Amino acid sequence: MRWLIQKIGIDLGTANTLVFVPGQGIVINEPSVVAISLSENKVLAVGNEAKEMLGRTPDTIAASQPLRDGAIADYRVTEAMLKYFINRVMGRVRFIRPEIVLSVPAGITSTERRAVVDAAIKAGAKAAYVVKEPVLAAIGAGIPIHTAQGNMIINIGGGTSEIAIISLGGIVASHSARVGGNKIDQAISDYIKRKYSLAIGDRTAEEVKIGIGSAIAQVKEDHMEVRGRDLMGGLPKTVTLSSNEVTEAIQDELREIINVIKQVLQETPPELASDIMDKGMVLSGGTAQLRYLDQLIAKTINVPCYIADDPAYCVVKGTGIVLDNLDIYKRSLMLGK
Repeated sequence: MRWLIQKIGIDLGTANTLVFVPGQGIVINEPSVVAISLSENKVLAVGNEAKEMLGRTPDTIAASQPLRDGAIADYRVTEAMLKYFINRVMGRVRFIRPEIVLSVPAGITSTERRAVVDAAIKAGAKAAYVVKEPVLAAIGAGIPIHTAQGNMIINIGGGTSEIAIISLGGIVASHSARVGGNKIDQAISDYIKRKYSLAIGDRTAEEVKIGIGSAIAQVKEDHMEVRGRDLMGGLPKTVTLSSNEVTEAIQDELREIINVIKQVLQETPPELASDIMDKGMVLSGGTAQLRYLDQLIAKTINVPCYIADDPAYCVVKGTGIVLDNLDIYKRSLMLGK
């Protein structure tokens, strides 16, 4: 029953917000988008309904993503979004205020961390605990983070790529790059605009990435028809795009991710670097599903790279494992409450 829910795990992502309830699993997976009426300053829609409005709103309505590049860009809207998702899970009439575990970027400042906790408390939480995203991704990917061995997690989400070396339950070295699925989509959109004078929407760019996107050029190419608006004549137009064109379009973004991986490895103590050479790197996050990305990383870094099971859900599954062992993790991993 709804009012018996005492704990909730939330992966507050730039692109999507996922909610985990112990015993039920992932109960919500919706876009991190909020639509607001500018005249009344009121939230009109959140999640799927708000995403449908992106790029289609009149001047009186603004549809926006309150998280940008892995950081909170608008705290009031983030609070409204959290309240909506908590109400969806708990019901508006509730007997218990839940304890909440939230994912936050590894590079978060203490001020930002406090703001996330405050937003969750105002949205209806009894207590809020924040855990760094790479740690949750590693836990969700089944990596034994408490051992005295080096484990490397590469978590590529919608707004950021977070790379961390974890040993004895803590982060030894980490870096974030403000590049992820969203910037890859933008690169595809820019390429099509440059080469074909065709304007396409964010959703179309994402469909191209999922449909024929590849990190490595292929001998046998895939093709896809792309519809948009001709920038010369202003009329609808269709072009045929190849997978190797998409590979060419996203090279800069992939290079940026690989440079950050190299940076983290350069800062890793030799003993832990040796562990990673033996065990390899683990790839998680929604963008980990880009075809041949694991092969590109392994080939460039010269270290084995493996994709975690259900990579898009590693962080939220990590919140579930933390919730199941809250007393243990409160002592070792939590950043605030």
